[in-house]
Amino acid sequence: MGWVEAGDYEVALEAGKVVCRNASGRRLKSVPSKLGDHPAVVGLKQLAEWLERHQRDCLADVERWMVRSLPVPLAALGRVWPDPAWQAVLRDLVVTGEDGAVAGFLRDADPERGLGLVDLDGDTVRIAPPMVRVPHPVLLEELAELREFAVELGVDQRAGQLFREVWYRPAGLDPATTAVEEYAGGVYKELRFLQGRTVQLGYRVRGGYAVCPVVEDGRTLEARVWIGDYEGYGETETGALGWANAAGRTLRAGDIGPVAWSEGMRMAAALHAGRDTENEEQAA
Repeated sequence: MGWVEAGDYEVALEAGKVVCRNASGRRLKSVPSKLGDHPAVVGLKQLAEWLERHQRDCLADVERWMVRSLPVPLAALGRVWPDPAWQAVLRDLVVTGEDGAVAGFLRDADPERGLGLVDLDGDTVRIAPPMVRVPHPVLLEELAELREFAVELGVDQRAGQLFREVWYRPAGLDPATTAVEEYAGGVYKELRFLQGRTVQLGYRVRGGYAVCPVVEDGRTLEARVWIGDYEGYGETETGALGWANAAGRTLRAGDIGPVAWSEGMRMAAALHAGRDTENEEQAA
């Protein structure tokens, strides 16, 4: 972006921040306070805020595609790819073709030429399926190998697809189980602290539960952890993890798909990790 006149100075936007130089072209350490209300400075600050929101929205959209394993039209990827914010989030994601097989790491998207990928042999290839998917990592059969290959390629995924924490349902678990206690009992001094952590992590609070909605195989359900619904200054602790369908009916473990299981466990673990450990250390 070029420089914009602001009185006797010039300002520009670099890496999300407004920078300034004087009439002789010397860069200043900061924008002079007298320029704080100048239209050029105000406009650039507003632009920076919009770009930051746009980047967050792009990341949220891609994570939604991944968690829900939604098909994404090739035409849509080609349209958004020139946008730096979209490209930063999409670049290096593992994508699968219509057959569900891993196609490679995304490096380019063009409506006419298709997708440019680095395949699992390290070769640059192009494919042009009408739809692709950004699979959740728990669905990738060779996740460990893909992670190793990503490190070799120097992959840096903004959406955290390959290195997202995953949990697999234990093989010996009773399929009739309706609650998982592994991350229950995490004590918080005040309910509002647990509510705040829930929201900060991107989950919803509803009816005393921390809620993580998931769409899997076309079915809408939600993972739920009880956190409390009383006065916000009282002590509380994380409850058991369970799942419910769109009607609110409790589901059994045997009815839970791999993505819903992993995302539910991920939420429960993250809430438990923020617990008050002071008393635990004293007891030890």
